[in-house]
Amino acid sequence: MSTSGTGTGPETGEFRIGERDFELDGRPVRLLSGALHYFRVHEEQWDHRLAMLRAMGLNCVETYVPWNLHEPAPGTYHDLGALGRFLDAAARAGLWAVVRPGPYICAEWENGGLPHWVTGPLGPRARTRDPEYLRRVDSWFSELLPQVVERQVHRGGPVVMVQVENEYGSYGSDRAYLRHLTDVLRDLGVEVPLFTSDGPEDHMLTGGSVPGVLATVNFGSDATAAFATLRRHQPAGPLMCMEFWCGWFSHWGGKEAARSPEDAAATLREILECGASVNLYMAHGGTSFAGWAGANRGGELHEGALQPDVTSYDYDAPIDEQGRPTAKFWAFREVLAAYADGPLPELPPQPDRLAAPAQAALDTWASLDAVLDHLGGPETVTGAPPTFEDLDVDRGLVRYRVEVPGPREPYPLHVPGLRDRAVAHVDGKRAGILTESSPTLDEPVPGPAVVELWVESLGRVNYGPRVGEPKGLTAGIRHERQYLHGIAARGLRLDAFDAGLGALPLTAPEAPTGLYVGTVEVSGAGDAWLELPGWTRGFVWVNGFNLGRYWSAGPQHALSVPGPVLREGANEVWVLELEGAATERTVRLSADPRHP
Repeated sequence: MSTSGTGTGPETGEFRIGERDFELDGRPVRLLSGALHYFRVHEEQWDHRLAMLRAMGLNCVETYVPWNLHEPAPGTYHDLGALGRFLDAAARAGLWAVVRPGPYICAEWENGGLPHWVTGPLGPRARTRDPEYLRRVDSWFSELLPQVVERQVHRGGPVVMVQVENEYGSYGSDRAYLRHLTDVLRDLGVEVPLFTSDGPEDHMLTGGSVPGVLATVNFGSDATAAFATLRRHQPAGPLMCMEFWCGWFSHWGGKEAARSPEDAAATLREILECGASVNLYMAHGGTSFAGWAGANRGGELHEGALQPDVTSYDYDAPIDEQGRPTAKFWAFREVLAAYADGPLPELPPQPDRLAAPAQAALDTWASLDAVLDHLGGPETVTGAPPTFEDLDVDRGLVRYRVEVPGPREPYPLHVPGLRDRAVAHVDGKRAGILTESSPTLDEPVPGPAVVELWVESLGRVNYGPRVGEPKGLTAGIRHERQYLHGIAARGLRLDAFDAGLGALPLTAPEAPTGLYVGTVEVSGAGDAWLELPGWTRGFVWVNGFNLGRYWSAGPQHALSVPGPVLREGANEVWVLELEGAATERTVRLSADPRHP
């Protein structure tokens, strides 16, 4: 396939797996692919990002599909056709496409893409041969797969391969489950080659591969050794690195990930010199908008402290978060040019940047209680506290309220099993911040008293054995050793804000937490960065578009605002602050963020 020209569409025909190469109508081809998640890029910017992949020297794009984004409740679908529109955009750009439909995707995405309404009731039965889990997966695939099937390469579309699950060898060993998924994909009409992808380790390849299905490997360095391991398990067939980790992701409270262009380009060259195909992970990372960023568990066995992923998914990729080429882009382009059958395309025109900085004061406000009253779910009163899953909260927060009986002397108040972070109040006064590692209030609580805990999920685990773990209060509330019962709980889902912001009663600010509202005047709309100097933790909407979570813990100190979200003149800004608003309560927009 040529990577020159303007992108009239990818070559089509029968794409198959040969003894040593991929083949299109019997001709050897090499996949030079780049990961780009359509759900992390504003749709009006898809064409630009795909043109950037072409200009870097790629002939293919790879994307995951997040089940939980598209089926937020059983049988309720949200923008299911987005994948098909993205595949059409890839074809217009002259790119083939590799589709990884899950059901689990990792991707530093909330719950690894699995819906909370699946993992909540099923727990460890998910990602196994469990009949109820398979029933739900089969139903989801039957809704999703038609738009992939009709766009297969032998039908004139761009899709050349489809994945069976994802890095399953890092999680389980249920061959019956993997075989079921393979059969379902075939039964639903997927005729292009199927594949699996795992780390280049024996236990991962034996746990995650399927006999008769192409195995690929994921790694960031030492390509020769990785492919040697793969060849021990798969003596024939094309070699492919399905995820060449040319950068990495970051956690709140950690450091920004970085990898030098020279080092990454050297490994890319090594992969290609092995005769292998490659998928750059990520070619362009984009942004985990709307609170969809996941979390990891620390430690060698991924059982340690929770490590929430930041909103940015820049990934230190060759194409940065706002679609601009980096030094890594040019280094990769130089390597990839040697494998093109003609001159590489020029870069497309870059999107406009915000022409002039702007600042706004957020001078109207609604309390968290008022927001909960207008947008929250029903209140439940139970013996033991319900989890987020029990309350049908995927992203958002829950207010728990319990009475401490009295009279009684002060005792420590414990919240063991807390996930993830709670702002505590005793008799209406703020009493501290509780976390999984610090679940006891600093000051003992006497009785009688009323305790409120506002708990936010910082993202469900997206990788390892703790995928699917519940959120919220998972082990009760204790006063000394005694459990407190009769707990009132009410959930507030983030998606409730999508249609409900305009109905909230607003006043002058009266507390350091709540929903703050203002207007920023923009001249020369374009890609921008939004900064919140002095604010602590929460979410931001601009013109109703949820930019994602901000947190003063860093390392991320500005949120990306896609140009299509902004408009000339007045732009509405909402900030949901959960810990402590800035004294001046201002936000600012600029073309380049100022880091502290």
